[in-house]
Amino acid sequence: MTNLSPARLRPSHLLAAVALAAALPLAACAAPGQQDDETAAPEPTDAATHEQAASTPRLAITYDGGVQVLDATTLELLEDIELPGFNRINPAGDERHLLVSTGSGFQVLDLGAWGEPHGDHAHYYSTDPALLDLTYTAEIPGHAVVHHGRTALFDDGTGQVTILDSAAIAEAEPEIREHTTTSAHHGVAVELGDGTLLVTEGTDESRSGALALDAEGQKIASSAECPGVHGETVTDDEKVVLGCEDGALIYHDGAFTKVASPDAFGRIGNLRSAPGSDIVLGDYNANPDGGPLTQVALIDTTSGEISLVDLGAEYTFRSLGRDDEGHALVLTTDGDVHVIDPESGAVETSIPVIEGWEVPEDWQQPRPTLTMLAGSAYVTDPANQRLLALDVATAEVWQETELDVVPNEIAGVTGDVAEGGHEHEGEHEDGDDHEGHDH
Repeated sequence: MTNLSPARLRPSHLLAAVALAAALPLAACAAPGQQDDETAAPEPTDAATHEQAASTPRLAITYDGGVQVLDATTLELLEDIELPGFNRINPAGDERHLLVSTGSGFQVLDLGAWGEPHGDHAHYYSTDPALLDLTYTAEIPGHAVVHHGRTALFDDGTGQVTILDSAAIAEAEPEIREHTTTSAHHGVAVELGDGTLLVTEGTDESRSGALALDAEGQKIASSAECPGVHGETVTDDEKVVLGCEDGALIYHDGAFTKVASPDAFGRIGNLRSAPGSDIVLGDYNANPDGGPLTQVALIDTTSGEISLVDLGAEYTFRSLGRDDEGHALVLTTDGDVHVIDPESGAVETSIPVIEGWEVPEDWQQPRPTLTMLAGSAYVTDPANQRLLALDVATAEVWQETELDVVPNEIAGVTGDVAEGGHEHEGEHEDGDDHEGHDH
């Protein structure tokens, strides 16, 4: 393992992992009535809660047969949870939990790190990670989308959409908003700040576009100009961008706008936005029969134009990211992370991180994956069973570890206060020195 270099860490890492308080009891957590668990078990009673000096970011990686939880600073293994089958993970939106797609639906995974607001500062806590007996029922759990403190779950098997406050994801009886699409399909939904619900439309054979509903469920607008609609992201000013087989579809201020690809067929299916940027990063495939991905799309949501960047190497749908400065990041099969200026489309630098690799034939098979968390880029290396942490600004790998499993998917939580989090009840001594942290 590489020695930890504090000089290369984000501020949130500098004070991490210092225990300040004695163990506190854990609150029990029962399953919501909408879920399939008849008698959900509480969180483990033998796990202790500790107050920390700062937020403690954590990562989860899936492997064939389970999920491992690691400390995002030291990359120390904290918990190995057995879970048969191919498991997918998504952020739940509260910076503490993830959602694991299982045969029953979206099961809640507690990574055991969180923050609670307290006046002009916050308190941070940690406990043992645990897979909860708490599942949001879905025949085929699909996309889980987080935006503006709300989490939208899409059931591909029924077309059912479930929306709730992200901060209530592990509560016993959260308030639920529901919508059912006309026909079940591999879809996606997102709720905006004013209550507008954007949801895709299609069938199990084809997908065509999207529909916008107001907070009362009344139709605002619709568009059928997005064949093969897949993937979404939302910009700071709440422009929703959806990927299409011939470009992108943008929803903003009650109307849809189609942005055409430079090619007759130009599929965009995975998208990444960044705070402060009007430009969205997307994958790009100009071959209707498939083939290697070597170009990425930069979608200007203000001008309505798409520009392409050729990386000269192949990548996959798990290769995309955005850093704190808004750069577009792409991990390619040469083992490099390419850092792109989204305004000019220029590749500013290419950072060698892992050895060269080949794209597997089956999308479910492990492949190197890039994810962003707490100011760092994390890259999995399945061939060598490694996990690496990259500081994009300095182009240095500041931490790495060997794993005893082959990593597949990866996601994380900051362990910070969730968006929309409410001040907790409880007594704390006044005058404590608590530093704020910028993530």
